[in-house]
Amino acid sequence: MKLQALYLAALAAVSVAVKIPFIQSKRPNLHRRSGGASVAVSHPSLAAAPQLLATESDVQDLIYMANVSLGGVGALVQLDTGSSDLWVENTLTTIPNANTTSQVCNLTYGIGWAYGNISYVSAEFAGISVPSQAFLDVSSAQNPALSYGASGILGLGFDSLSNIDAYVNSSGASTGRTLLYNLFHDNPSEPNFIAFSLQSTSDSDQISGSFAVGETESAYSNITSTNKIPTWPVNSPSRWNVLLDSLFVGTSTISVSTSVQGAPSNKAVVLLDSGTSFTYAPTDVCQAIYGGVSGAKYDSSLGQWVVPCDTEIDIALQFDNQIFPIHPLDVSPQNSGDPSTCVGSFIPQSVSVGAGQFDWLVGDNVLRSIYALYDFGDFDSSGNMGNPYIQMLSLVNPDQASVEFHDVRGGTPLNNITYNVSNDGSGSTTVTLSTDVANTIEKLSKYLPAILAVFALNALILVILAVVGIVLLCRRSKKGSRARKIPGRLSAMPMNSTAARYPDFASPQQAHTYEPVSMALTEDTLFAPPSPAFKGESRSGDRPKSVA
Repeated sequence: MKLQALYLAALAAVSVAVKIPFIQSKRPNLHRRSGGASVAVSHPSLAAAPQLLATESDVQDLIYMANVSLGGVGALVQLDTGSSDLWVENTLTTIPNANTTSQVCNLTYGIGWAYGNISYVSAEFAGISVPSQAFLDVSSAQNPALSYGASGILGLGFDSLSNIDAYVNSSGASTGRTLLYNLFHDNPSEPNFIAFSLQSTSDSDQISGSFAVGETESAYSNITSTNKIPTWPVNSPSRWNVLLDSLFVGTSTISVSTSVQGAPSNKAVVLLDSGTSFTYAPTDVCQAIYGGVSGAKYDSSLGQWVVPCDTEIDIALQFDNQIFPIHPLDVSPQNSGDPSTCVGSFIPQSVSVGAGQFDWLVGDNVLRSIYALYDFGDFDSSGNMGNPYIQMLSLVNPDQASVEFHDVRGGTPLNNITYNVSNDGSGSTTVTLSTDVANTIEKLSKYLPAILAVFALNALILVILAVVGIVLLCRRSKKGSRARKIPGRLSAMPMNSTAARYPDFASPQQAHTYEPVSMALTEDTLFAPPSPAFKGESRSGDRPKSVA
């Protein structure tokens, strides 16, 4: 027994941080993620070692899943930073030794829902065990994740967004904490963060990336030296929201704004959500991305832009004065059902997409270009977590991404693709002109040589007239002096200038004023102005909806 105790103590002293590699599992002929009813898909027994998997639909619409052990049985669940609850459908995976309560809960997502009883069971994730974990043992569900072979969803968000925790709290108990909270709480010596990349490659059958708890990928270890981007709000957030500085489209900088109460007016509040394949952004932002592409058009039946597949669209996002280029293959993914058609992965939505909580919903099409570290904050002596933050590392070299894009789509790669930090004085600022202003300037530039020629001709005429006038005056003066023979006297000269009689030949002081073409063109406003002061969410009353 002593040897066994020493062995267990040694294990406890070893870091429990585990990295989980993942691969892509191609699933053809699936509907888009916004499709309807769930489909029960049987899957083989899951290996004991956790593995992060990715599956794709007919538009390369990827979701990312991993194994979680509940009661000793593996369940494949979607990893979702946009929600905070763990649920598993019991028609797909039977959970043994689960303690099912009479408390029922209904989880509502941006797309889909899940209903069942709150239950408790021993859990293990990424090699870390929790003796009693609350989860929803779902008897009925309608969620797109199920049609990809998942048994449920593992929310990676904060306790304040957990519906299960709220239901349990309402009964006076505190046992409804999220899986991640329990993992961190039971292992206080470990860093309270998760880190993962959802990186894609040009090979449609392979995706490289990793997921880790309390550890970073060695190739990206320098992420810990990048800026710590605070959440919004900074204190006690309910979602992984951060502030977006600006958007770059080609060589233009697109200003952003917010409808979130209390947020800075020149920023946009964006939710980083690994549970959503595409990015939902304001309509004018999507117009700025795709509207200038020749041959692109908005398809109202799809709710997306349709763009030529061979057109490279280079964009980047700026967070906390750091620029993150997005791979062009993810900006206009190809529809495998119709290879001649590509769609915009930035989907236009009204500014109320986040119901006043965020302006953009940033999904996997952006996150695949970033290695992200989500830090929940360290525990203090009272067991409370500190302020959370996010660190991000770019995984995309724009020039190399251009080569990869044209290797797949054809055409000639671009080079020297650069983005300058904007608006905060720490770098160059790129100025964006509206289309009307740009067209006006272009037209003016065509006529500028003619305008300058007119100026030059007028100046030459004035010089010639001035010389002729001086010669005539000199001759008249000499003639008059010789005729009158009056020493010391000159003929009287008019005191007014020639402009009074010949306004077309006016002196510089009285010359006509050249009125320039009016440049007072109206710029379109991207977003509505911010609302009044922010009011935080309360843990009592209505719960915010999770996003998947």
